Amino acid sequence: MAKQPDGKFPVAKSNDEWRAALSKEQYHVLREHGTEPAGASALNDEKREGTFVCAGCGAPLFDSQSKYDSGSGWPSFTEPRKGAIGTSVDKSHFMVRTEIHCLNCGGHLGHVFADGPQPHGLRFCTNGAALIFTVRSDNS
Repeated sequence: MAKQPDGKFPVAKSNDEWRAALSKEQYHVLREHGTEPAGASALNDEKREGTFVCAGCGAPLFDSQSKYDSGSGWPSFTEPRKGAIGTSVDKSHFMVRTEIHCLNCGGHLGHVFADGPQPHGLRFCTNGAALIFTVRSDNS
């Protein structure tokens, strides 16, 4: 995971452009650092082979092989795709957490916690509204 040192991302849009491109829920999560209610995302039950991409810019973030049921109510992954996720310190809600965001557009995805399964021990707890699932085709 990389930290974004300067806050600049390859995909940059104005707030108005983001609002036009995203649903209200996607905008709230990706651009306002919101959180969807636990259990709200249909992606919690997604078990097909494929790729989870950023709903903001389409960048591939997680492979289906890294998804698991954490019981948290949010889509969870053991690791992101290489070079896809950045981190920052989140001191909101009277706690300190590690926020994860898309390295391509800066969209807020969720948080990473050190309570995941081995071998990495990490849980990338992700808002389903921040993701779009693309099914692996037979030609992939």
